Amino acid sequence: MTEIFAPVTRFAVPGRIAVGDGVASVWQTATLTEVRRETPYASTFRFAVPAWQGHVPGQHLMLRLTAEDGYTAQRHYSIASPPEDSGHVELTLDHVEGGEVSGWFHTVAEPGDQVEVRGPLSGFFAWPGDRPALLIGAGSGVVPLMSMVRHHRARGLSVPLRMLVSARGPEELIYARELGAETTPVFTRSAPDGVPVGRMSAAHVAPLLAERPEGGWEAYVCGSNAFAEHASRLLVEAGQPRDRIRIERFG
Repeated sequence: MTEIFAPVTRFAVPGRIAVGDGVASVWQTATLTEVRRETPYASTFRFAVPAWQGHVPGQHLMLRLTAEDGYTAQRHYSIASPPEDSGHVELTLDHVEGGEVSGWFHTVAEPGDQVEVRGPLSGFFAWPGDRPALLIGAGSGVVPLMSMVRHHRARGLSVPLRMLVSARGPEELIYARELGAETTPVFTRSAPDGVPVGRMSAAHVAPLLAERPEGGWEAYVCGSNAFAEHASRLLVEAGQPRDRIRIERFG
């Protein structure tokens, strides 16, 4: 996923990136152990972090690369793995054209390489699994949402969870092999035979809100600025309370 910005939006209470006390504020060494190709433009990077104390799905971390001459580059990345994956964290990164950090990961990094990480950070977008969750993402915005889906599966939670995810086409749908009955994909440019092509619309959102689980939905929206505005507007128009929409934007 690309760099995260604090979720400032008129549809949700603004959140600030907060570094906690103790281990969350300490840089730790993370060793790359595996690289998995997800799409032509995105890969998952798995790290062993022995001192990692766990996270809540939806949180992110800060990653730091240091060059031989001492130059450093830092980025915030959403965590894709569930908290049950003890001692490891996974990040799924797009290969951004001209991206300093993502470019290194996609063209240079290999198992055995070490980076520094700090976190977990921010509780605004976190979902501990205690309330019905309606997840809406586009592109690499699915990354923190997948941590929630994986947590839901790992714990065998009975609390309702649904996910809408938008991609240009099936080949660009991140985690396509893992998506199950809880997920509805929306394709904006190309789709399998029999599947309509088009932007996410009220026709996708309204039926989910109509399910009305006990306690109502907590909505989590992650994507670009334009997508976040569009998806949030669809939710509000379908009746979702504004104060129960959490947004994380990236750029």
